[in-house]
Amino acid sequence: MNLDFASVWEMVADLVPENDALICGENVVSWKDYDLRSSQVASALSSAGLGPNSKAGLYLNNSNEYLISQNAIFKIGGIPINVNYRYVEEELIYLLDNSDAEAVFYHSCYSSRINKIAKSLPKVKAWIEVPDGNQSNFSQCINYERILKDCFPMDRITRDPETIYMLYTGGTTGMPKGVMYKQGEFLVFLFKTLKAMGYDVPKDLNNLQESIETSKLNNQFIKSLVGCPLMHGTGMWLGAFLPLLLGGTVITTPNLSFDPDQLWSQVQDKNITNIVIVGDAFARPMLDALDRAKEAGNSYNISSVQAIISSGVMWSAEVKNGLLKHHDMKLMDTMGSTEGGIGSSVTTRDNPSETAKFSINPGVIVLADDGEILEPGSDKIGLLGTSGLVPVGYYKDEKKSAETFKEVNGVRYSFPGDYAKLESDGSITLLGRGSNCINSAGEKIYPEEVEEALKKNGNVFDCLVVGLPDKRFGQKVVAVVSTVDNKIIEANGLIEDTRSILAAYKLPKSIIFTDEVQRAPNGKANYKWAKSYAQENLAKEI
Repeated sequence: MNLDFASVWEMVADLVPENDALICGENVVSWKDYDLRSSQVASALSSAGLGPNSKAGLYLNNSNEYLISQNAIFKIGGIPINVNYRYVEEELIYLLDNSDAEAVFYHSCYSSRINKIAKSLPKVKAWIEVPDGNQSNFSQCINYERILKDCFPMDRITRDPETIYMLYTGGTTGMPKGVMYKQGEFLVFLFKTLKAMGYDVPKDLNNLQESIETSKLNNQFIKSLVGCPLMHGTGMWLGAFLPLLLGGTVITTPNLSFDPDQLWSQVQDKNITNIVIVGDAFARPMLDALDRAKEAGNSYNISSVQAIISSGVMWSAEVKNGLLKHHDMKLMDTMGSTEGGIGSSVTTRDNPSETAKFSINPGVIVLADDGEILEPGSDKIGLLGTSGLVPVGYYKDEKKSAETFKEVNGVRYSFPGDYAKLESDGSITLLGRGSNCINSAGEKIYPEEVEEALKKNGNVFDCLVVGLPDKRFGQKVVAVVSTVDNKIIEANGLIEDTRSILAAYKLPKSIIFTDEVQRAPNGKANYKWAKSYAQENLAKEI
């Protein structure tokens, strides 16, 4: 079996053609049609002049068309480029130019924006518009539905497993960067992830066909509900790639805003087995929805759920325990970034876990700033590095590649920038990104640690912690907090409640309350907004 995405999915389509591959709302696409439509779109890309190693942007909301278009790009041996649907003109021009995109898929709701930027992107040979009920405002597009009516499917081809797979990551600072992997190596990593999660994956991937045939015989396929955006690594890798590689089903919702009641309704209507989210930003509203339904005497039937999987931001122990009261399932908290996986934490009713504490993956080290590889129980903290799957580098950024992906004692590691403490039992306690570290009177304070402590107060719904300039200490800790049901609480009382958890120098010097803590669509922290909001409101108090 050739180790590239399109070849694996072509094999799956041949084995389970009538099974559901994609579901978005009431729109269901079988594996047979998933392969057929992807091949038709691949023909259109080829006709437009794209081929092996061509890049094509996916400026799309969660939808079946997102996954079909991505597969079409893989079929021609091309490289899909994820595009954040929140981006506006200048950000879009930067990303599509930086990635050398030769085609762009977009929903018609973004056609006015495309109309404004098209002349600034002469490398783009095809603008493919996916209808979504909105009027088109760009006349130079190729209509996606017309492709499905007019184009013959592209013949299957042999592809190079060395072809780059790339995911753009915004990170917390700087411009978006394309993180590059070799497709074959990346697929091996994904299958190892599935194996570690308990799924039937053969040692020899050439025998994958037998595993899928066994799943077909027993009707045991993953049904994955993607609660977060497909444009980010968590949604695509954990929510879409993993189930599709084993012949499963990916379920998405067409609306942009997260609706926990809609999510639980889908779970019981479609017998969902896996849910993929991003930390408390998703899990807390999900728990609240379950609690409300139970109190109203109309509990959701979530008995089909085997696992909820999260990655990217903090998922607190309190919220996990609340979810487990409703149903016994695996809560899989994975720690990592686009640049590499670090560790994981699995919580069940019989196996509780602590917030931000993870079992370390094989091949992971904690490297102190002085170059020492830390041993369990060390008093020092250090940067997390992983040798498990190290990217080729950042696209067109040799300097940043050299800083992030480097050798230690002859072994190549990825250092995404996360600091942690290596506990005596070999587990790691995540502290946070060095780029967000607050330096107050020489002491390093990690925002995530303070946020975790504040969230232990039952009145706190969400919070972000930032460092602001301070004449005496250099920086001071400031928290932006939203409360449950916007309840009015005393800032001093919240700080005092946190004193038993944190050293005094880590406590917020000020707390700014807000109706809603702003986050990115994938649930990740928007520290830029938090810092601006805190500065603005502190200035009003002076």
